[in-house]
Amino acid sequence: MVDISVAISSLKLENPTLLASGILGISPKTFMRIKKSGAGGIVTKSIGLEPNDGYSAPTLVEVEGGYLNAMGLPNPGCEAFSEELREADWLDMPIIVSVFGSSPEELAKIVDSFEDTPCQAYELNLSCPHVSNVGVEVGSDPRSVYELTSAIKQKSKKPLFVKVTPMVPDVIEIAKAAEEAGADGITAVNTMKGMVIDLKIGRPILHNRVGGLSGPALKPVAIRCVYELYKSLNIPIIGCGGVTTWEDAIEFFMVGATAVQVGTAIASRDLILFQEIVDGIIKYLEEKGHDDLKGIIGIAHKR
Repeated sequence: MVDISVAISSLKLENPTLLASGILGISPKTFMRIKKSGAGGIVTKSIGLEPNDGYSAPTLVEVEGGYLNAMGLPNPGCEAFSEELREADWLDMPIIVSVFGSSPEELAKIVDSFEDTPCQAYELNLSCPHVSNVGVEVGSDPRSVYELTSAIKQKSKKPLFVKVTPMVPDVIEIAKAAEEAGADGITAVNTMKGMVIDLKIGRPILHNRVGGLSGPALKPVAIRCVYELYKSLNIPIIGCGGVTTWEDAIEFFMVGATAVQVGTAIASRDLILFQEIVDGIIKYLEEKGHDDLKGIIGIAHKR
């Protein structure tokens, strides 16, 4: 039997697929559906200190190769969501809480509210491309990345994965700052800024004008980032961006990812996609004679 379980720091996953942040991860009521679909774990919607309604519609538009979204990080706030998670202690599945904040003090408060919940790890969102002061602006500055990562590591012993943006001259510099601050892993990557114009009125379609590009169009960028990071980091990498098939997942493993996140593809394929990806990974490893994923992780770097 092929073993596709993975360990990312102290976080153990039965299989290397995770629900990406921002897709169905806002209510524990949906978590059981996600578990039954075959996902190895869940990354929640990004949670801030206070409740946020996000941007006005339209917030999502389909484009060639994916979607542009500008939701504005809507969420119920850390106090309300942490209470929901406490009531979901029956769910035997890894839950990673995505958090965002504008200062070390703010992030410390947010993380503190989840310490006594079923949350098993955190993902620090420093890379949202369409919200000021908590996204790309801070995620593009190595010093800010270091300080914000340190604030969480000082507050919690749970694993922390830092989600980086591809919209920087040197993604390695940003990830290194997170690693030096104690991050247990890197999620690569978040969406990229984009815009679509309504030809009838001559204005941007999204209410926020710009949004984040996700889906297959983002995958080559994400693959390149994971490839570069794997050569320079000593911590695991979670691949994110355009995973639609098991072949996409294998490609991420080959450039160095230990696990992958699935998000945009669920919109068109539904949650059944997780089991299809898991089955495809197992079949591929069997055909290639591998007992586990270790045999293919990073092989794109070997000559």
